[in-house]
Amino acid sequence: MNRREFLRSSVGVASVGWFGGLASALADDPKRQHSCILMWMAGGPSQLDTFDPKPDHANGGSFKSIETAVPGIRIGEHLPGVAQQMKHLSIVRSMATKEGDHGRATTHLRTGYLPQGSIQFPTLGALIAHEHDRKDSDLPSFVSIGSSGGSPGFLGPRYAPLVVGAGSDGELKVEDLDRPSKISLGRAEERLSLLRETEAEFLNSRPGVGTDSHRNAYDQAVRLMRESAARAFDLSAEPDALKAKYGRSRFGQGCLLARRLVERGVPFIDVTLGGWDTHDNNFEQVKNLCGTLDAGWSTLMTDLKERGLLERTTVVWMGEFGRTPVINPRQGRDHYPNAWSVVLGGAGVKGGLVHGRTSSDGMTVEENPIAVPDLIATICLALGVDPSKQNPSNVNRPIRIADPNAKPMREILA
Repeated sequence: MNRREFLRSSVGVASVGWFGGLASALADDPKRQHSCILMWMAGGPSQLDTFDPKPDHANGGSFKSIETAVPGIRIGEHLPGVAQQMKHLSIVRSMATKEGDHGRATTHLRTGYLPQGSIQFPTLGALIAHEHDRKDSDLPSFVSIGSSGGSPGFLGPRYAPLVVGAGSDGELKVEDLDRPSKISLGRAEERLSLLRETEAEFLNSRPGVGTDSHRNAYDQAVRLMRESAARAFDLSAEPDALKAKYGRSRFGQGCLLARRLVERGVPFIDVTLGGWDTHDNNFEQVKNLCGTLDAGWSTLMTDLKERGLLERTTVVWMGEFGRTPVINPRQGRDHYPNAWSVVLGGAGVKGGLVHGRTSSDGMTVEENPIAVPDLIATICLALGVDPSKQNPSNVNRPIRIADPNAKPMREILA
C-alpha cells in the first residue's frame, strides 16, 4: 500500500475493525477489481502426494518430493509445472476441519458454513458475484465449468452460476446459444418482446423465487446470445499450440476458458477436476490426476502473468478435505479432514510462502491450524471483499459472509 491507502485502512480499523478497513482499502484501489478462479478438486485430494509430502516417512508412500522455484519449499514430484509457479503461490498445510462426509464437507468449504436447518447459505461464488455484480454486462458474474457450482442460496437466482459443460461433440460449451438459422435477429427480438408483454401481468402479480428465476433465466439467455458474450465461450479463437499446453482434458480447456472469462471481467469462475476420492489405487490415480492438473494450472498461471491478469486474479486450489496419511490395504487413502492442504495464489496473496505445519507422519496439525471460516475470510480479503459484511437471509436475519469468529491468515495477504 502507498501512504494514502495505509491511512485509509487505518481509519477503517479504528471504526469498523481490521476486516472492514483493509477490505475497503483494497476494494477502492482500481487495480484491485479482482476475479477469482477456484480450482475445485472434487473428492478430496491427497495432501501427502501433492503439497505436503512426507518422503522420509512410511505414510509418504512411493512418491518423491521436488524443489520448487522457492528454495526450501518442496512439493510432490508429479507437479513440476506448478513447482515453477511457487513464487506466485502460498501453501496452507494446516487445514483442520471436522467433516469427513463428501456432501457436508463440500457445503462447508463452498459456503463457509455447515448445513443449518432451513438457512439457504450461498456458495462463495455467489457471494463474490453479489459483491462484484456487473449489471451492465452481457456475461454472468459467476460461471461454473464442469460442475453445478452450487446454490446461490438466499442471494437469489440472479447469482446462480452459469454452468458450462461438454456439448455433443465433447467440447466445452454453453448449450443453445445459437439463434435458429431461419429466424432473423429482428424477428427474434419481436418474439421476445411479445413474450415479455404476455407474461408481465402474471409475473408482476406473483413475486417470489419462482418468477424471479424465470425472468433471470430468460434475461441471461438473451444476453448470452449476443455476439460479444457468445464469443467469450468460443475456444476455437485460441491457438492450437496454447490449447495443447493447457492440456486437451476438460479441466485443461476449462482453465483456458477461465482465462478468457477473466479477460472479460467475470468476477468468479470455478473449474472442477474430479476423481480424487482415491480409496483404491491412490498412487496411480493421483499420478494421472496430477498430470492433468499440472498442465492446466501451470499454463493458466503463465498465461495470466504474460497478459497482465495475474495481478487482478486470485487463484484458489482446494477440495472438501484431505486423505488419510496411513495407506489402507487397497493401496488407497481414505477421507481425512484433520490435517490437509489448500493453495492460494495470484492477486492479494503473497507468493512463495508456506503457512502452518503438520507432524512428521502427517497425522496432526502442529502449527497455525486453519478452520474453514478462516480460509473464507482470507479469500474474501484477497479479493477486496469485507468478510464481516452481512446479507439478509431467507430466515429474516442477517448472515455474515464469513463466520464472525473467522481469523484470516494475515501473513499470506499481500
